[in-house]
Amino acid sequence: MRLGIKGKQIAGVTAIVGLAIVALSVINLARLSRVVLHESQARAELLANAIFHRAREVVTSTPDAYSAMRIDPGLRAILESSIYGESIIDASVVDAHGVIVASSDRDLEGTTLRPRGDLEALIEASPWEQLRVIYSRDGSTLELRQPMMRGEEAFGSIRIGVSTLLMRQELTASLRPAWYTAIAALVIAVLVAGVLAQLLLRPIHVIRSGLTRLGKGEFGVTLDLPPGDEFSELGTFFNTVSQQLSADRSLLAGQKAQLQTAVEHLEDAVALFNPGGELLFANPAMQQLLPADPIGRSLRGLLPLGHPYAQIVEETLAMRRSRGPVQARVEDARGAEPPEEGDRLMMTNVIQGKDGEFVGVLLVVRNLAYLTRMQSTLAYSRKLMALGRLTAGIAHEVKNPLNAMMIHLELLRTKLRAAARQPVPQALAAQAAAPTGTALAVARRDQPAPIIAQGALEHVEIIESEIRRLDEVVQGFLKFSRPEDLRLQPVRPLTLFEEIQPIVEPEAQRNAVSVVVDCPPGVPAVNGDAAMLRQAFLNLAINACQAMPNGGTLRLVAGPASRGRVEVRVEDTGVGIAPENLQKIFDLYFTTKDHGTGIGLSMVYRIVQLHDGEIEVQSTPGRGTTFKVLLPRAQEV
Repeated sequence: MRLGIKGKQIAGVTAIVGLAIVALSVINLARLSRVVLHESQARAELLANAIFHRAREVVTSTPDAYSAMRIDPGLRAILESSIYGESIIDASVVDAHGVIVASSDRDLEGTTLRPRGDLEALIEASPWEQLRVIYSRDGSTLELRQPMMRGEEAFGSIRIGVSTLLMRQELTASLRPAWYTAIAALVIAVLVAGVLAQLLLRPIHVIRSGLTRLGKGEFGVTLDLPPGDEFSELGTFFNTVSQQLSADRSLLAGQKAQLQTAVEHLEDAVALFNPGGELLFANPAMQQLLPADPIGRSLRGLLPLGHPYAQIVEETLAMRRSRGPVQARVEDARGAEPPEEGDRLMMTNVIQGKDGEFVGVLLVVRNLAYLTRMQSTLAYSRKLMALGRLTAGIAHEVKNPLNAMMIHLELLRTKLRAAARQPVPQALAAQAAAPTGTALAVARRDQPAPIIAQGALEHVEIIESEIRRLDEVVQGFLKFSRPEDLRLQPVRPLTLFEEIQPIVEPEAQRNAVSVVVDCPPGVPAVNGDAAMLRQAFLNLAINACQAMPNGGTLRLVAGPASRGRVEVRVEDTGVGIAPENLQKIFDLYFTTKDHGTGIGLSMVYRIVQLHDGEIEVQSTPGRGTTFKVLLPRAQEV
């Protein structure tokens, strides 16, 4: 079983502590064994000295020393008391020839003492030799030897038997608390190692969690790690990489949405096959020519044998070389001729991977009849563009005279006001001398100059008002005819509503209108230009507020719709639109307002068209109006 980092850390700490405990236990065991051996030697020497002193008294009082020692009750009592000493198992007095004279075991008297190990030699040996002898399987008996001398002659010796089995039991009893302590230390070491591993590995778990979230496609993942160590630096680097990935994914999402929209709206039929001939992708134009649910099916299951599409794809798969363009008349997979009669232009492209390996085949089919119509449409569009540039130029040229007229009107107003303040004779003389006011002076020569000047000022005001209105019309025309660059990106309707609501509120409060936003957070984003869509919805909302002079409710609603679109509705409870005007509300300069320009709804219609969307209006006079806008849904990454 493969251990994780936490398991390895716990095992490592436990192993280190265990080795330390074993080493200390061995050292302690060696020390204790030496102590036990010395204690056994001390007890044996004490017993041997007691036997020696009693034997000396017996030997000096009788000529038959051996018999006297054998029957002496004092010596006998000392010998038999040896069995009560720890680790001592026997005590004997032997003569110079090794025959037992007196012993704690009467059955051994008169027999030769069998050889046994020397206790003093074991005490002088190394600790490992001491442990080996003490912990041998069957154990052994060692003896302490104390010689007895009569003058210069060896009279005999005292032999005290010491058992290693009894020493082992004594050592085991002494080591039992130490073993309990070692086990407790191991358990504590495991627990402490687990806690330390949890604390030390927490940053790793946080980083792993962040990587998992990144792997699932979550945007803007950041790590909050304690500062001051290497993990903090790693977290900072992770946050930088995460921000870069989020930016790249957002850019990729916009590019993917644009590419998906472009491919889906291509009039050319596009299909992608893998090296095995299975269909991986087909745009709507191609799916119209194939059976239902074509994705994943093989080429032969999609198209009949001998079909031009199948032939050119099979040839490309076999030769792994691009083919075409090839012209042919085809039938769709249902056996019927396509709705648009005419030939098709087919071509295939071999797709290769980074290392040059064969990845698949891209099939592109173009309707030549549609191409002819498109060429005619393009030619017509060029004419319209030329006409648009011409009209825009004319409108621009109209603006210049209008500006000059406004300047001279202001000069004329200044002169008339000065004339109105002059005395009557001077005013009449000034009017008579003024070439621009000759007709007025002749027609009104019988009136005082201030009165004539005041009437002329009123005419100037009317001329200025009409020139300004004409200028607004020209400005609207230029704005409507000027081309716009779309900056398509995913835009959420709720964000648009939140941005226009503060602008709409003053108009709504002025007309006692309550604004209601009904857009759940889960509504999909649309693929559009945020600034242009904001302007379109703002125009619709302002118009709705102005259509409710006596108060009402403005509802901004958004939700998913069919065919990969998002529906946005602007509803009001206002006066409504007359049925005869419904077909004209999007016409340029059409308005029913006293001070309207007729450009707002035309701009809304144009913006929706630029986004490949649809706009519908439903209205009931006296009950309200609903504008419904359908926009393409943005593709999520």
